[in-house]
Amino acid sequence: MIDRATIKKIEESVYSKPRTIQEIAQLINKSWRTADSYVDTITSETGNIAVRTLRGGTRGAVKIVYWNNTERIHSSQAQERLFKQIELGRIKHDFSPFDIYQYVDEKKRTSFFEEQEEELINVKQDLAGTLKSAQRQVLFFSGSLSWANLKQQNKELTKVFQEITERDVSLKFLANIDLTSLANAQKINAINTIIGKERIEIRHCEQPLRAFIVDDKVVKMKEIKSLTEPSKKGKNTYLFYEIYDEDWVLWMQKIFWNFFRIAIPLQKRMKDLKTIRKL
Repeated sequence: MIDRATIKKIEESVYSKPRTIQEIAQLINKSWRTADSYVDTITSETGNIAVRTLRGGTRGAVKIVYWNNTERIHSSQAQERLFKQIELGRIKHDFSPFDIYQYVDEKKRTSFFEEQEEELINVKQDLAGTLKSAQRQVLFFSGSLSWANLKQQNKELTKVFQEITERDVSLKFLANIDLTSLANAQKINAINTIIGKERIEIRHCEQPLRAFIVDDKVVKMKEIKSLTEPSKKGKNTYLFYEIYDEDWVLWMQKIFWNFFRIAIPLQKRMKDLKTIRKL
């Protein structure tokens, strides 16, 4: 296990300038493999550093560790404007994921929609498969943490959460934790007790996105539109957007960490909610 002193040493070194894994290994007097593992842990747990592989897939591949400057989130005016809209939003209707999707290269995105009555049963989107593909971390922008009750082909996605956290994939959630969603948060957080290690972290934050990011590979976003036709009474349209563009995935990660760092930890939020007396 990496200790806080080592985390601080690595972060301070990378903050001054980008480092190779070999340089970090020499700094902390550990093997290359251990240093690589430590970097993965810090990347997943704090988001303060990030990794790029140069000449990937060749014998001369080099992993570069750099400071993940979340203060400089935007690489374009479009991203800056979108972030301002997201930052001002509180509920899912305050922002449409399509506003992000429309800026992404057509070759690096896909989308579809489906009509269904029950939000908690996912039909066509392979959520389980996408989650199981995670190697390092999944970052969730959520609302009421309905993930706690979501099913796909009669399998609860909390079971998928358990499977991937057992192999040390980190899951981090931003969600609106209040009296109505507290049970969902507790259900998901209980997986830590089941697997015997802290791989899930939930923090309170009201924000409009309904999305998740798998490693550095893909962002998946959801939007719900109510149908008004009499023949489709009771059904909603669920729109799903997928983004594979590396720059946009990185931008979404930075937005997540920007919110997450100042969000309220679940245990603190639970403690304060319990002070509300029922009369």
